[in-house]
Amino acid sequence: MMHVKVKTKDFRLNIPMPYAMLNIVISILSSKLLQRNLNKWTKEHFEREKIDFTFPLIDKSTLKPIVKELKNYKGIVLVDVKAKDGTEVKVRL
Repeated sequence: MMHVKVKTKDFRLNIPMPYAMLNIVISILSSKLLQRNLNKWTKEHFEREKIDFTFPLIDKSTLKPIVKELKNYKGIVLVDVKAKDGTEVKVRL
């Protein structure tokens, strides 16, 4: 299980993220329908701002083995960021 912790001056947020949910999110983000619509939805804004960018295709078969391998490294801290204003973000497996 992945744990995401966000701490600011006003509040604390703890989000436990099971690997099954992470796999579901990968499946949704890698769907061709979502990627096609994402490019369509942002196309007008990018043209208006004169930005030449299309979202790259996300390949599910590449990301799934990465998530599977992460299960072997429980307790490792992936992200630990502290800002000057006291905001902290920590992602731990």
